[in-house]
Amino acid sequence: MTALFELKSNIVRYTGIWTLDTLDYQVERQLENISLAQKSTIIFDGDAIESMDSAAACLLFSTQKSLEKKGHTVIWQGFSANHTDLLHMIQKYVTPLNTPPVSPNMLEQIGRKTEQYVIQTVDFLAFVGESFWVSLQALVSPRHIRWKAVFSNIYSAGVTALPMISVLAFLMGVMLAYQGGRQLSLYGANIFIVDLVGITFLRELSPLLTAIMIAGRSGSAFTAQIGTMHLTHEIDALRTIGIAPMDLLMLPKLFALIIIMPLLTAFADIMGILGGMLIAYISFDVSISDFLERFPQAISLSHYLIGIGKAPVFAAVIAIVSCYQGFRVTGSADSVGKQVTISVVQSIFLVIIVDASFSILFNGVGL
Repeated sequence: MTALFELKSNIVRYTGIWTLDTLDYQVERQLENISLAQKSTIIFDGDAIESMDSAAACLLFSTQKSLEKKGHTVIWQGFSANHTDLLHMIQKYVTPLNTPPVSPNMLEQIGRKTEQYVIQTVDFLAFVGESFWVSLQALVSPRHIRWKAVFSNIYSAGVTALPMISVLAFLMGVMLAYQGGRQLSLYGANIFIVDLVGITFLRELSPLLTAIMIAGRSGSAFTAQIGTMHLTHEIDALRTIGIAPMDLLMLPKLFALIIIMPLLTAFADIMGILGGMLIAYISFDVSISDFLERFPQAISLSHYLIGIGKAPVFAAVIAIVSCYQGFRVTGSADSVGKQVTISVVQSIFLVIIVDASFSILFNGVGL
């Protein structure tokens, strides 16, 4: 017997078998179109229902909601104990989904965001601690380091980045010398272009520029690679066969960046100074011989060592952040793009914070 109902006066009498198999489109449409002349009380009578499942119960509650929106009052009667229990369960777990969500107030939003940031910060610090511990164990036993993967990452993250870094560093040197030289030439101090370009590039601009380029180029690639492996369950497979993902995926990238970043920074130093030297010669009458003669007098070794010393720290920040965001990828390919964006932004943000901290520290100790 199929699902049937009959409307008499203000009573909707349900009869037959009300299950997913017996419900059809016509029954649903007829229930939706129940209407009375004026607002009144409607009785749902289920005394003649032989059996009912959750699909039918959801349909009845949907009909109730539709009638209540029209101003009617619905009363349930005649349903058996089992059907009543089913209706109560559906009312408890399903109908709240139909209610419009209540937007949290400003204080609640601030609290939720704060809680989210605190949890993420604690999680990230735990990952940093784990990375430090795994790196320390690898340094104690170097034979366990996957050197082939390290050299592969050195090539992909460092050697292939040389053209981009060389061009950008050269152009930054040109821009810095030109903008600074215009002001210095007003006072006849063209020779101090050497001091401006040398100190700025060796101490600050070169390591920071290199770190930003590596974060945007190689850090994003690290996040995408690990995130894709997470989506395809390759990381779960590594754990299944007894290979720690940190050893295979994070450590080679960390060691590769720590090795290559000082070299890339030194290369950026050379290209930036060449750009500044070219502009000083072309636009401000500072000959190459005068530039080279002034350079060791104006630039101390400490400036160069400070810039090179920052590079491994920047490399560690970029590698740890990018790998951490890669391990956080979940769900679908959209998550990969989201975490890649977060990885690049956080890497650059933290690199700038670390660089500012170094500047305050070195100024405090007189360097």
